[in-house]
Amino acid sequence: MNDFTSTEFALGLVREPDSLYVRVSGDFDYDTCDELVDVVTENLTGDGTPPRGVRLDFGGLTYIDSSGLSALLLVHRRASALGATLYLDNRPDFLERMLHITNVLDHLTGPPSAPRSGRPAD
Repeated sequence: MNDFTSTEFALGLVREPDSLYVRVSGDFDYDTCDELVDVVTENLTGDGTPPRGVRLDFGGLTYIDSSGLSALLLVHRRASALGATLYLDNRPDFLERMLHITNVLDHLTGPPSAPRSGRPAD
């Protein structure tokens, strides 16, 4: 028996009328970042009204690299373009440190810009 934490990437999704909840587990890196962007984008632009809030829960995150950070910036841009606020919940210390070092925490969690009709920004 070992005490190693699983690093396999996984997403858990719950869509409610006003909110989208996504639990991110495992390594969020170059090989996995597109999956999060695709899932969030599909749920922002799918049938119905876009959610007012997108909550990303990082309680199960084991690693993030610069590609993961870039994906978070893209998710923010797409959510904000539709008037949704991005929330980064249960941030582990290493994610918190990356967000502060790169000075993007306030940008990612700030209020959304005025929503635009049409598809989200690229």
